[in-house]
Amino acid sequence: MARIAGVDLPRDKRVEIGLTYIYGIGLTRSKQILAKTGVNPDTRVKELSDADVAALRQEVEDNYQVEGDLRRWESMNIKRLMDIGSYRGRRHRAGLPVRGQRTRTNARTRRGGRRTVAGKKKVGKK
Repeated sequence: MARIAGVDLPRDKRVEIGLTYIYGIGLTRSKQILAKTGVNPDTRVKELSDADVAALRQEVEDNYQVEGDLRRWESMNIKRLMDIGSYRGRRHRAGLPVRGQRTRTNARTRRGGRRTVAGKKKVGKK
C-alpha cells in the first residue's frame, strides 16, 4: 500500500491519477513529480516498488506544500483577510461569493438554498 503525505493512494488506479488524491496535487503537478522521479505514469499504484514509493514520498515532502500544511496556510490567509476587514474578508465572513459573482440570482452554493414553508398561502391583492 502506497502512503504518501498521510494519504493512502487507491491501489487500482494509475500512479498519475492516484497522486491527485493528495490535497494540493493536481494532474499537472502529478505529471511533474513523476517526470522528476522517473516513475512510469502508466503503472498501477499496487505495482509500485518500495523504491518508487520512497522516491515519490521524498519528492512530495521536500518540494511541495500539501495536505495539512497547505490547508493551514489557506485558512490563515482567509483569517487574515477577515481580521483586516477587507472586502474579500467581509464576503468570507458573510458566506457570500468572494470573487465578484452576482447574488441576485444564482450563488446557491454560498448562500444556501432558501427553504419554503409547506402549505403557506401567498397573500394576494384584493
